[in-house]
Amino acid sequence: MLLGLKDISALATPPQDRMSIHTEVRRFDPRLVREAILREMNRDGQVFFVHNRVYDINSVANRVARIVPEARLLVAHGQMGERQLERRMADFIDGRADVLVSTSIIESGLDIPNANTMFIHEADMFGLADLHQLRGRIGRYKHRAYAYVLLPESRPVTRESIKRLKAIEEYTELGSGFKLAMRDLEIRGAGNILGAEQSGHIAAVGYDLYCRLLEQAVREMKEGELEEHTEIDIDLRLDTYIPSGYIRSDVLKMEAYRRLARARTVEDVRDAEAELEDRFGPPPVPALNLIAKHRLRVRLEPRKLTYFGLRGDHILLKFEDQELATRPLERTGAAYRVLSAKTAHLLLPGSVRTPDQVVDYAEYAFSAE
Repeated sequence: MLLGLKDISALATPPQDRMSIHTEVRRFDPRLVREAILREMNRDGQVFFVHNRVYDINSVANRVARIVPEARLLVAHGQMGERQLERRMADFIDGRADVLVSTSIIESGLDIPNANTMFIHEADMFGLADLHQLRGRIGRYKHRAYAYVLLPESRPVTRESIKRLKAIEEYTELGSGFKLAMRDLEIRGAGNILGAEQSGHIAAVGYDLYCRLLEQAVREMKEGELEEHTEIDIDLRLDTYIPSGYIRSDVLKMEAYRRLARARTVEDVRDAEAELEDRFGPPPVPALNLIAKHRLRVRLEPRKLTYFGLRGDHILLKFEDQELATRPLERTGAAYRVLSAKTAHLLLPGSVRTPDQVVDYAEYAFSAE
């Protein structure tokens, strides 16, 4: 146990005769809904229609019923009574309905080989893990399955939502869960892995957190009490990830993320950057942004910052300790202003506007600390 975990394994071999799920990202289209449901009914199959808001789920179900009046339809959601919900699910499993309009309560624990078409309504409101988990409810036998990831008819979709939906459409082959997790990491960033925002049972902490907790425990046993580090959320309005075209191996990419996340000094970050360049060539722009973000992170750690965010012409700073927030930066003078007990902002010079310039200026401002 003192050696810690050294590697990660991913199961990517699908069960025999299992086919990948055909996935399309589409705007809601009544003609598409009708054709897909009738196709499934014609092969004696069943359909999931996922709508994740209880307050209007019945109106959505009524709309689906008008589009396909031939279909027998049931509604299920978590606010139903236990007995009623159990009866609805039993009726669907026993084939007494063709379409189940439900919330995301179906995303785990269901194995209905006859249900092989799914619509995910207003899919931009779901996370990538939710979309992957929901899609996993179909295609559980040898029949071809179809997943339609539906965009809202009129509401605009955010840039991050588009990235998630493109990822779920791209990674359709069986065993692609790890690749989706890596893409989710690239889209959202590593997040607050060890911070106070984490919750849940230890069994769900995940591989990276488990490794870090194990490593910390081992180091404490070997070296005694360790200095605690504040987790910082850095928002530079930049793409900060390692592109798949730069490091093709998911395992190697994960190791690169972990090495940067564990860096505690500027020299550690530079060593990680040098290793990346030596092994894989000059880093592309998103990877350089990621490296700059971690270089900035180690500059900020002595000030016990919990948040560093670019906000137009200034940087918003949030601190763990009130005393640290009220101590101005020597190199910035009047540009540093305390807003509240643990919050301040740093006005940027007129010559500093691009995210790259912000990183350089912030490193300069904090380097005297």
